[in-house]
Formats: sequence, C-alpha cells, structure tokens
Amino acid sequence: MASPNSYKLSCSIPGHEMDVRGLSAAFFPDGAFVSVSRDRTGRVWVPNSSPDRGFTEMHCMTGHQNFVSCVCIIAPSDTYPRGLIATGGNDHNICVFTLDQPQPLFTLKGHKNTVCTLSSGKFGTLLSGSWDTTAKVWLNEKCMMTLQGHTAAVWAVVILPEQGLMLSGSADKTIKLWKAGHCEKTFTGHEDCVRGLAVVSDLEFFSCSNDTSIRRWLVTGECVQVYYSHTNYIYSLAVFPNGQDFVSTGEDRTLRIWKQGECQQTIRLPAQSVWCCCILPNGDIAVGASDGLIRVFTEVEDRMASPQDLQAFEDELSKTTIDPKTGDLGDIKMEDLPGRDHLDEPGNREGQTRLIKEGQKVEAYQWSVADSRWMKIGDVVGGSNQQTSKKVNYEGKEYDFVFTIDINEGGPSMKLPYNVTDDPWLTAHNFLQKNELSPMFLDQVANFIIENTKGHTLGAAPPSAADPFTGTGRYIPGSGTPTGAPVGAADPFTGVTFACLLLFPGGGAYSSAASRQTSTNIYFPKTDGVTFEQANATQIMAKLRELNGGAPGEYRLSEGVLGSLEKLLVSVCDPCASEQPTTEQISLLWKTSHWPEDIVFPVLDILRLAVRHPQVNESLCGGDADNGVALCNHLLSLMKPQARPANQMLALRTLCNCFSGWRGRALLLAQREAVLSHAADLCSVCNKNIHIALATLVLNYAGSLHGQPDLEAKAQCLSVASAALESVQDKEAVFRLLVALGTTVASDQTAQDLAKSLGVTSQIAKYTSVTDPAKVGECCQLVLKELQ
Repeated sequence: MASPNSYKLSCSIPGHEMDVRGLSAAFFPDGAFVSVSRDRTGRVWVPNSSPDRGFTEMHCMTGHQNFVSCVCIIAPSDTYPRGLIATGGNDHNICVFTLDQPQPLFTLKGHKNTVCTLSSGKFGTLLSGSWDTTAKVWLNEKCMMTLQGHTAAVWAVVILPEQGLMLSGSADKTIKLWKAGHCEKTFTGHEDCVRGLAVVSDLEFFSCSNDTSIRRWLVTGECVQVYYSHTNYIYSLAVFPNGQDFVSTGEDRTLRIWKQGECQQTIRLPAQSVWCCCILPNGDIAVGASDGLIRVFTEVEDRMASPQDLQAFEDELSKTTIDPKTGDLGDIKMEDLPGRDHLDEPGNREGQTRLIKEGQKVEAYQWSVADSRWMKIGDVVGGSNQQTSKKVNYEGKEYDFVFTIDINEGGPSMKLPYNVTDDPWLTAHNFLQKNELSPMFLDQVANFIIENTKGHTLGAAPPSAADPFTGTGRYIPGSGTPTGAPVGAADPFTGVTFACLLLFPGGGAYSSAASRQTSTNIYFPKTDGVTFEQANATQIMAKLRELNGGAPGEYRLSEGVLGSLEKLLVSVCDPCASEQPTTEQISLLWKTSHWPEDIVFPVLDILRLAVRHPQVNESLCGGDADNGVALCNHLLSLMKPQARPANQMLALRTLCNCFSGWRGRALLLAQREAVLSHAADLCSVCNKNIHIALATLVLNYAGSLHGQPDLEAKAQCLSVASAALESVQDKEAVFRLLVALGTTVASDQTAQDLAKSLGVTSQIAKYTSVTDPAKVGECCQLVLKELQ
C-alpha cells in the first residue's frame, strides 16, 4: 500500500501522435482537461464514469498549420457559458475553439513567429507570448496592445488576478511586469531562459528556468525563495489551490511535487522531455511528454492504477536508457562503481540517484521516500565507461568505413564497405561486380577508396574524370552531371568524391559512416552560399522540346526561341563559354518561366542554373527595382503547398542559387519574411529533395545573417529550422539544418539563448550518435557545444 501523500500513476492516455506540449484544466465538463500537441491537434479529455479509471477523448480540434505549443481556457461568459479554448501554434496564429465544432470559432493573427504561451484573464482578455520577442493583449477578437521590451523569445506569460497586472518571462533571462501596456518592473536573477510562470496570489508568483531553478517572487520585485532539485531545464509549473504547494516538470524526465518548500516526491517518466503539467480539479496531476502520452498521477488510492499497471509502468521505466550527457550523472568510470549490494543501503533524500555495476552494464536507481526503496530508472549508455567501437557494422560484419552511394534521384543506395587492411583494388572489383556496374570504373573506385581512407584533405578531382552514373539516363529535374563542383575532404557539402559521387540531390552522394572525432569545426559558420550546380543540358533541352510539342498553341515556342534558350543554357553551364547571356535571352527565359505549371519544370531548371550567372542574377534579381520582387513572387507562387512537387523543389533551388550573386542575396534578405514563411509551409511535404532544398535555403539565410544584429531575422531562421526538423527524415537535409543552426548561433550569445528557448537542444540531441553519415553526428555535437 502506498504511503500517505504519495502520488502514483492513475492512468496513461494515448491519442496524440507527437509530443504533448500544453495542458489545461477545463471549466466544462466536470473534471475535464485539454491537451495540445506537435501533431497539430488539441483534444478534450473527460473522466470515465466510476468504477472505470482513465479518460476518454470527447473532442478533437484542428485548425493550425503546424505544431500546437500552448493552450489556455477562457472563462465562461454569457455568450459562451461553457468557456472557450485558445491554442497557440508554430504557424504564428492563435485559434479559439468552442466544444461544438472541430474548426476554430475565430483565429487571431498578428504575431510574426510561434505563439508559445497563453494566459486568460477577466472579461475574456487573452495574453499571448511569442518567439517574435513580443507579448500581445487580445480582447473581442482584436489585438488591443503589443508589449515590447524583451530582446528574445517570450516563453511564458500570466495575467495576475487583480490590479490589471501582467507578467512575461523571456529567453533574455528576465521577467517583466506590465500595467496598461507599460513595463513597470524588470525582475532579474535567473541565469538562463525563463520558461514558465505560475500565479501564487495577487502579490506573488513562481518562475522556472533553463538554469534548473524555481524562484518565488513578490510583485514588488523581491525574490523571496529559490528552489533547487531539477538537474536540467524546467519547462512548466502548476500551483495547487492552497497557493503554497506546486509541481514542476523538465528535461530531466521528471515530475517533481513540492510541499512546504521542499521537493517531497520525484516521479521519473520513460520519456526524455516532460513538457507540461496541470492540476485537475480533484487534485490529480496531468503531465504531457515527448513520447506523445498524457499521464495522470493521483494520491487517492481509489484512483490509482491497478497493481499490474503500476508494475508495467515501473518496468517500462527500468528499460529506458539514460545518456549521462543529458541526465546529469557526471563522468562514469565502471571500475569505480559499486555492485548491487550498494542498494541495500537506504537513500537519504527523495529522488536521490545511485549508479551500480551489473555485469557489463551500468544501471541507475532512484530512491523513493514514499516506498522506502530503490527503483530502477534505466540503463546508462554513452558514458566514458562504455567502450565505443570504431568499427561500423554492415551486413553482420564490422568495417572501418562504410560509404553510402546514391546513384540517382529516386534510385537505390549502394554500400561500399572497406577495412584498411583490405586490398582497395579487390574491394573495388567486388563492389562493381555486386552492383552490376561496368568494370571500366575499377581505377576510379579503387583510387576513391585509397584517397578517402588516408585521413587528409584531397585536392580537386582531375578535370577529365567522367560521371558514369548521372551523365546519362532519364531526365530528372535538377539532376545531371556536375559542373565544376568543388571536391575536398574539408567541404562537407560537396564531400570527397570520385567525380560521380556528389552530396547534392540529383547526383550521387558520398558519406562516411566511420566513427571519428572532429578536432576542428569544419562545418560552421558557413557564410558562402550553397547552390545546386548539377546540370545535363542535353536532357533538359530534350525534355523542353518534347513538352513544347504538346503545349497549347498560345504557349508553343518557335524553333528560334528554343535555340535562344539552348544558347543561354550552354553559356550559363560552361564557365569557359565565350558567349555571354543576352538581354533578349534573359527576357525569353523570364517569359517562358510562366508556362503552364504542368510543363514548366524544364524551364525552371534553366532558370535555376541561369541565376548563378552574374549577368542573369543582376538582371532578374535587381536590374529594375520591380524585377526582383516579381521573380520572388513568381517563385513563391510555385511553392504553394498544393503545387506540383517538381515545381516546388525547383523554385526552392532557384532561390538558393540566387544567393550566388550580391543582387540576389540583397533581394532575398529584403524578402526574407515572405520567402521563409512560404518555405516553412513545405516542411510537412513528404519529399526528401524538397526537404534538402528547404534546408539549403535556411542555411543560406543563416550564412547571410551571420555576424548581423538582426534578431528577428535570426529568430525566423531558427523557427523554420526547428519546424523542419519535426518532419525531415533525410540525413542530408538534417545535416544542412544543423549547419544552419550552428551558423546562426556561432559566436552569438543572444542567438544561442533564443535557440535554447525554442527547445533546439533537446530537439537535435537524438542526432549526436548518428554515424551514417558521420558528419551529422559530428555537426550535431558541435552545435550542442555552442549551446552549452
């Protein structure tokens, strides 16, 4: 039997498909609460009738275009006697719902970035906070005032019950007290981003922070108490009705229950991030976590889960793995750890952690005061006690290197395993034979292996090297033979290649999965633009002529126009070409780029290549003040979510290539808000080539903004990168997003604070162990190092 005042699991509630980011107790029905998630939905949960335990989904709300990050309940009124539900999302909007329909009753627009916190007050007042560094006050569907003063994301807001006072907590480490739109006082003391606020009374409030502390404040400015127990970021707080006791959740996987100023109980969950919590009317506690589950805990024995379910929860927890880098367990040396008999000694405080050696494993246990026993909370992995193999496993064997080769866009990947003791010529022969490739490439493959296992930077590939894989075959938009792509081990974007192996989509790709440590940061900041260079002019023109033959009469091009476009294509693809693009050719290209959307893609391919040429870049991006805006608007129209994927991809690639000239760079910086907003809409499209182009666009913006003081622009880059990481699966796209993040935060403390406030640290931590390709894990570790 549980000890008095000990909280136990009541139930686990599945339903959401992604992280649960916000919770709030509802006014109606009795005992209900609302949850919101990265899966873009909000859900209302009602308690099951006795004797059943648990909750049932009563209502599902949709309307946001991206993940939903916060929720609050607007009190009942004469017009809405059951109250309203307000949700804030990554789409910059606030949606307000009733219980009668899944779609929003109305939508509040005005923020320029993610709405990450909401609070409601009297008379239907709503206060919102955003990554755009502002808070806004809403009433009767209108923004009544904007609270400006923070220099980083506003991560938490609350409305105090009396006196018309409002509070905002920010990634700039401060809390501000507002009255009638003016900042009355700034509270300082936290050493990192302020993530949560909770009202105690008219005169007091709590705050929590990434600095692992909770503070209790008087509205007059004094900090009257500081609470320590968490070992990582603290994300949320909720206060019990007595105004003294409270609960907190955080990145250390815990729910902590505080009574009489002390942490009385620590409940660990089998999920890395415990994002949110709320206290239900009956005193139970609901928490939402990164595994998509809502868990309810109770101290009332009748509402506790069955012994079987409690044991299942404990078993699930014991099977989790803990990374000491994120679990705050310190440096672990297995030879110094005690054995299982160490658990015979009782702990001396709630939540105390003890590590023991069990065979070749390290196990973590937590002391439960309520149960007077040690509970296993997981196995420790990744510590210095673990002997990491430098080998890469492939098909049941270990190798020093396993290279991944993507032959063509949409084609199969090929693995080239190699040990340094192997004969490179025999390995090359076996690789070609296994994959039914021509033996004429034996020298190239063998030399590729020899050069890329030396461990030093290589020079450029011989100009005579042929491209046997991408030089022929069917036409794929954006693909073809590389034109002057640089080669070298120090460039993670072009990779170390043997001519046919390229890291860009549309050609082949090389990546080393060998485990290695990066002594220097070769990845970021990356300030030169990354462009899409591949082209096969013959295939592009063949496809253009084919589509022209079936084009509607008013769009059909004459042979003269086709010839002009072909000359333009040759002149922009061949750096040694004697002829330069003419004004007439550029004009024809612009006009033809407005062909019907179902046949325009080969023209867009020419446009994508042409804007790299200084003359075309000057003309289309800025020759006339209106030209650049027209180009931008046209490309954005091709990027609509319902547009054709090939056009979306090529429009994104064209925007990336505009960064190759100063005119294009200036244009895209001026149009940054619209371009990145449209690009962000494509995050959820299931197409790896679109994701790679999107990631490259964000990276190019990050490079152009590096060293600049424009926080709003950097905030948008971070926001789009964060949103993309929610959907992107392709490792090359992930890598480019990591480089974009690294470039944005490198040597910029304000940007680092902003990134941490957006949860980037926990979002990318899963990539630290990626070894295929190795650059993903290495770059991720370097980004996390910047954010420490």
